[in-house]
Amino acid sequence: MLIGTAANGPHGASAGAQGTHPPGGQEGRAVARIAELEERLGDPTDERGELSYAALLADDERGELSEPGERALDELALNAEFVPVHHGGRLERIDTLVRVMRQVFRRDIALGLGYGVTSFMAAVNVWSSGTEQQQRRLAELLLDGKKVSVAYHELAHGNDFVRNEFQARPVDGGYLLNGAKQVINNADRAAAWVLFSRTSPAPGSRSHSVVLAERDDLDQDRFQVLPRYDAVGVRGCHLSGLDFTDCPVPDSALVGEEGKGVELALRAFQMTRSAVPGMALGATDTALRTVTGFALGRQLYRKSVMDIPHAKATLSTTFLDLLICDSLSLAATRAVHVLPEETSVYAAVVKYLVPKMLTDAMYDLSIVLGARFYTREGEFGIFQKHVRDLPVLSLGHAGSAACQATIIPQLSRLARRAWFKDDPAPASLFRPREDLPGIPFDRLTLASGRDGLSASLVAAVDRLPSSSPEERAAHGAALRLMDELRQIQEQSLGLAPQDRTALASPATFALADRYAVLLAAAAVIGVWQEAQGGPDDFLADPAWLAAALHRLGRRLGHQLPDLPATCETRLHDEVLRRFHDARSYDLYNTPLAG
Repeated sequence: MLIGTAANGPHGASAGAQGTHPPGGQEGRAVARIAELEERLGDPTDERGELSYAALLADDERGELSEPGERALDELALNAEFVPVHHGGRLERIDTLVRVMRQVFRRDIALGLGYGVTSFMAAVNVWSSGTEQQQRRLAELLLDGKKVSVAYHELAHGNDFVRNEFQARPVDGGYLLNGAKQVINNADRAAAWVLFSRTSPAPGSRSHSVVLAERDDLDQDRFQVLPRYDAVGVRGCHLSGLDFTDCPVPDSALVGEEGKGVELALRAFQMTRSAVPGMALGATDTALRTVTGFALGRQLYRKSVMDIPHAKATLSTTFLDLLICDSLSLAATRAVHVLPEETSVYAAVVKYLVPKMLTDAMYDLSIVLGARFYTREGEFGIFQKHVRDLPVLSLGHAGSAACQATIIPQLSRLARRAWFKDDPAPASLFRPREDLPGIPFDRLTLASGRDGLSASLVAAVDRLPSSSPEERAAHGAALRLMDELRQIQEQSLGLAPQDRTALASPATFALADRYAVLLAAAAVIGVWQEAQGGPDDFLADPAWLAAALHRLGRRLGHQLPDLPATCETRLHDEVLRRFHDARSYDLYNTPLAG
């Protein structure tokens, strides 16, 4: 049986590949696909399994991607997750894609990136701006089990891809590709490449375009794959490069309009920046699970490590960080569907803040793990691997500074037009299991001057209950956060012209950081509010809301009263419950294979 009945085999399409679905609605399909994926990949703690942590660590030591892992994902036709439904795939919701890929990432970030996320990052350019013919051909390649790579940057220019030198020089009937692209995942085994290319020597953003080049259609003597790079993290990924010399491609290779490459890429980033960090929660979930098992089993001074207050608190706050990150990821991925005009800033905030919080959480957990943090094999080896792999997600086309540079130019406009003026975001933004409309690729915009997510924070302050000690703690923290938004508004309105650009001062970058934290708080409040009266008693509990807002407030430097002791008790009990019941440490509380 294959996920969602999307294929008869790794390279064959069936009814699902014609855009039809099994019964059960969007949520039913998502749950079924995740359960099937978990069952096929198996319990990673069982060393007898071909996809156990032990086997994945052995592959990593050899610098290889798991062959059994790729074979299993082929059998599950996982590539269909990256292809829109109307082209025969299963991509109908960005938040569902995140949930599915999270199960792969919890085992091996390299497998998640190396098998398919790079294909997704390449494909969204074509789904959003390609011709019908390009979209059909790309869907054929992916549904046939092939891989596609994307090449935005060049080492000489980093994230400043407007300065890229790689050329697609216009000639009669098409373009000539010239130059090199480095550090491309799967460059050596991709069936096609999406290449960000200079199509004019003139300076500025209108000088670049995007080209879709299919390997088999190229003159094999006019390009070469560069040697593979050795990497500290994601060692199994095939990171190499491409070098072209007067390699012709036809006019039909152009994706979108000539000179619109920057706009095309920035629209694609709104989906990839929203999605990929949320997938990485799976790795930190595994880290928390690993350290929880260590703390329960390790004896120190005739007590378990779990009895040490610092260790106990670290596990609870890591769980809290996962819930905060998932709330923000949820809001951003669902905004692609329901608030596409506002997604630019939300996506950049997710890509900036979530990897940072997950990396900090891993560091805190490593202190509890102690010397075993350095172990590269055995029961705790997977923790060390995830620590090495996770920072890779902060690099590539959307490093921290690049994401802040997307946020900063929008601050003054949001301060004038949106903050304390906009209507709150729709409730559907915060309901993890509610159906969504299709992905409106054509409605994604570079900036809008609207911000319904922060408006939800403002609107919530008056509606938050304050009967219990936990509710009063949450309400007090929310009031401080609203005051913080007023301060950010005042400072954003006073920004000098240069501070409204990527060349802004460090203080302006700090302003973007504070704004990102506020959006995370707004997402947390929204998730908690929409959980009221629902089936998840934990998400409806004000204890985690108070703790989350308190933690975010402290991150902003707020001096807040200590939380009621019941908050930490509730979090700790939930950490243990999900550990013993083998359920995920995210908003979905998903049953796990082990």
